[in-house]
This record gives sequence, C-alpha cells and structure tokens, in this order.
Amino acid sequence: MTLREYLSKMKGGAKSPPRVSLSEVFWSFVGSFLGIGLVAFIHSFFVEPRGLFLVIASYGASAVLIYGAPHSPLAQPRNLLGGHFLSALVGVLVIKLVPIYFLACALSVSLAIVVMHLTKTLHPPGGATALFAVLGGEKIVKLGFLYAFFPVLTGAFLMLIVALFVNNLAQKRKYPEYWW
Repeated sequence: MTLREYLSKMKGGAKSPPRVSLSEVFWSFVGSFLGIGLVAFIHSFFVEPRGLFLVIASYGASAVLIYGAPHSPLAQPRNLLGGHFLSALVGVLVIKLVPIYFLACALSVSLAIVVMHLTKTLHPPGGATALFAVLGGEKIVKLGFLYAFFPVLTGAFLMLIVALFVNNLAQKRKYPEYWW
C-alpha cells in the first residue's frame, strides 16, 4: 500500500450519521435515567454508608449502548455482562501481576479487548472497567477479584434489568436481540 492509499483511507465515507427519531431519543433518555438512577440510588442508600461503591464510570458508556443503541451487537446481554465481568477479572489480574503503572494500564485494556474478542463478549465499556481496576485506587485493589462481582457484575445486571423493561415498552424496540 502506498502512503497516498493509506492516507486516503482516513477521508471517511460520504454518508452523514443517521438521525434517530424523537421516540428513540425519548426512550434512550428514560432507560439511561432509570438505569443509572437505580444503580446510583442503591449506591447512595445502601452501599456508600458501608464504605463500598456500586457506581463505576464505565456504566455511563454501557448506558449509551444498552439504552441508546439497543440493537447493536455490542449492547446485548452477553456483551454487557460478559464484557464487564471478564474485563474486570483481567484488570484485577494485571494489577496483581504488573507493578509498573503505565504497563499495567496498557495491558489491562489491551488484554481485556483480547479476552472479549475471544469470548465473543466485546463491550467497549469493558475496556474502562479493566482500566478502573488499575486506576481505581486502594479501595479497588483491596477488593481484588471481588471487584468483578461487586460492583461490576451487580451494577451491570441492574442496568440490564432496566434495559429489559424500558426498551420493550417502546413500540419499535425489542431487547435483547439475543441472550447468549
């Protein structure tokens, strides 16, 4: 490939992004509001007083997928639950085995992507979940592999429950496309 051919690949296509209906926008809002709201509610009333946490930033990206793009293969339950859970395990393993910070950061995300690809659970927020195992501080490190179950799997499961109820209220939505 020539340099010109290589650079021409970066031009992009002629199409503009598709518009979504106001109904899709509405249901995306309702789902994300209720899903993140439920996880944050449980966090603030039941988890925080005990010095634990349930909300992790990667749930924001998951909300975009499962409520905003519920037909995407990356938004399906297998991907949501498996992607977060396996990535969390990878992140914890990396922080336990790799003492060099920048290598631990890079390896946690890169290995999480490999594991998600190999297990057909690719869920982009999983990369952030793996990275948070490294960046999350002393509380996260102390949790060890429990981090994969609580908060990661627990919060993702709560968001899935909301996605099942809200996405299927809309006339033109069906969620999930497949389970496993």
